[in-house]
Amino acid sequence: MREKLRAYNSEVFRYLVIGVCTTLVNYVLFLIMCYLTPMGWSDGGITAANVISIGAAILFAYFANKHFVFKSETSGKVETAREMVRFVTARLGTMAIEVAGVYLLVSAAGMEPFAGKLLTQVIVVAGNYFISRYFVFR
Repeated sequence: MREKLRAYNSEVFRYLVIGVCTTLVNYVLFLIMCYLTPMGWSDGGITAANVISIGAAILFAYFANKHFVFKSETSGKVETAREMVRFVTARLGTMAIEVAGVYLLVSAAGMEPFAGKLLTQVIVVAGNYFISRYFVFR
């Protein structure tokens, strides 16, 4: 029992470390594209930079979670593709939950934006872990 708890805690720790790295990938790419490319801070540029940086972060998260957190041993291109589709689908789903949650907490409930984002992030991070653990990397 103690060994299972230790393995679970190690997995959760690795998940949190990869989560921090994923966030850095997202923000660093976003800032690079906004500050160092011609797209700059225009409305279209910000949206494009956001979509590209989120996409890159999701791809980074997939490979990092696959290899370092859950140590998935999928074999073959088809099995790996299915796993990746489950991961990306789940992340897009929790992204929709995050967007809706922040909107509801800030607009409907009157919560301060940072607090609403933080509360929603806690729910999304926990949800992403359990979805990845039990749905994607079984």
